[in-house]
Amino acid sequence: MTMIGLEIHCQLTNLNSKLFCPCKANYRGFEINENICPICIGLPGSMPRLNQEAVKKATIIAMALNCSTPEKIAFFRKNYFYPDLPKNFQITQLNIYGDTSVGGTGSVMVGDKKINITRIQLEEDPGRLIYEGSSSKNQITLVDYNRAGTPLVEIVTEPDFETPKEVRDFLNILSDILENLGVADPSLEGAMRADANVSIKGGKKVEIKNIGSFHDLEKAVHFEITRQESLHSREIEIIQETRHWDDKRKITVSSRSKEEELDYRYFLEGDIPWVIIDPATKTKLISEMPESIVSKKERYVSKYHIPAQVADVLSSDKYYSDLFEDSHTESNAKEIANIITTDLMGLVDTREKREASKLTPHHLKDLADSIQSSKLSRNSSKNALHEILKTGKDLSIIIKELDLGNVSDESELSGIITQVISEEAQAVEQTRSNPQTINYLVGKVMQKTKGKADPTLTLNLLKKQIGI
Repeated sequence: MTMIGLEIHCQLTNLNSKLFCPCKANYRGFEINENICPICIGLPGSMPRLNQEAVKKATIIAMALNCSTPEKIAFFRKNYFYPDLPKNFQITQLNIYGDTSVGGTGSVMVGDKKINITRIQLEEDPGRLIYEGSSSKNQITLVDYNRAGTPLVEIVTEPDFETPKEVRDFLNILSDILENLGVADPSLEGAMRADANVSIKGGKKVEIKNIGSFHDLEKAVHFEITRQESLHSREIEIIQETRHWDDKRKITVSSRSKEEELDYRYFLEGDIPWVIIDPATKTKLISEMPESIVSKKERYVSKYHIPAQVADVLSSDKYYSDLFEDSHTESNAKEIANIITTDLMGLVDTREKREASKLTPHHLKDLADSIQSSKLSRNSSKNALHEILKTGKDLSIIIKELDLGNVSDESELSGIITQVISEEAQAVEQTRSNPQTINYLVGKVMQKTKGKADPTLTLNLLKKQIGI
C-alpha cells in the first residue's frame, strides 16, 4: 500500500510585517538583502517581538481546516545550520507539552475521502539561496535574507494519500481555502510550497523536497513511488532519507539522511512568552471569518438555481466569486455566473491578465442585463467583454462604437429572414417536414446579422414566415 503525507508551507502574505520584527512581510520587489533588520538576521542582542496578527491569521486557518485550537501556544528553537538560516536556529512550534501549536488535529474532505491533519504550526521562513554560474564547476551560492522571518504556516497531514492525483486535488482545495480566507495569496511565487513523505508496502519513509509547484509535486511523488516499487521488486533496501526533486531531469536525487526531531535539539524559546488565545478571541475570529467555499456553493445552487458544476467553479476562486458577489442581483445571478465561467475565465486565466483587466462589477451587471433584455446577443457580448477588459469603457459606448446592438426591429429582421428563406429553399422544405432543423436557418440569419439578431424574435418570425 502506498502512503503519502504532506508538509505544506504557506506564507501569510497579507500581513504588513514579518513574524518577529517590523520588516515588510511582502519581501518581493526589494533589492537583495534590503528588507532586513538586526532581528530577522539574528544580530547579537536583538529581541523578537511576536506579530499578533500572524497568530490570529494562523488560528483562522486552523479553524477553517476543522482543527482543534489550544488556549495556550508556545514557540521553540529548532537548531540546524544552513546558510539561509541567519540565526542558526528557526523559531517554530512543537507539540512537546501537549497541543501547544496553533492548530491540533483536523481534517479536510477531498471528494469522498477524509484527509486528516496532524497539526498546524506558525514559524518563520528562512532566507533564499541563489545559485549563480554557468556550470557546477564555477557555480557560487549567494544568500538573500529578505524572506527570512516572513510569517509561515506549516500544515502537516497524516499519510492518508494513496495517489499523486489525490495529493494534487488536496493542494488545489487547500489553496482555494487559504485564498478565500484572505490570509494568503497562493499564486505568488514561493507563497505556497509543499514537501512529500512517501513510503510503499509499509517500508521506510522518504522525504521529497525542493519542489517548485503543485504540478511538479505530483510528478515527483509519481516518480518516487515508481522508484521505490522498482527497488522493492528487486529486494533492494529502501533507505530513509531526504531526496530533492531535480526539475531538469524530472527525477528525485538523494540529498542527505532524514533527520529525526531529536537531531534538531528543540528547546523552548525563552524570548517569547506563552501566548493565551482565550475563548472570547476565538469567538470574535469565527465571526470575522468569510463565508466558506462550501457554503457559497450551496447558496448559489439553492438561492439562484445555478448548476452545481458552475457553482463549484465559481465559489472556489476568490477573484471570480468576489466579482459575482459585487455584480449580481437575484434576477441576473444565473446570467452573470454564465458570463464568468463560460467567457471571462478563459480571458483572465493568469495573475498578470487579472491585474491588467479594466473589468468592474458594474460592467458585468450591464452585460448580463443587456443580454437578458435582448439588447445584446451572447455572441456580441463576448466581443464587448474583450473590449471592456482592454479599455474599461462603459458598455453603452462599446455597443455604439463597435455596432454590437441587437437587430431587434421586427421589420428589419423580417426582411433579412425573407432573404434567407429565398436563398435556402431546400432547407425551408426540410424544416416544414422536420421543424427541428429550423436551427440551421436561425444560424443563417445570425451570419447575415453578424450575430446581432435577437434569437427569440428570429425564431418566432422564421416559424411565422415558413408556416410551422
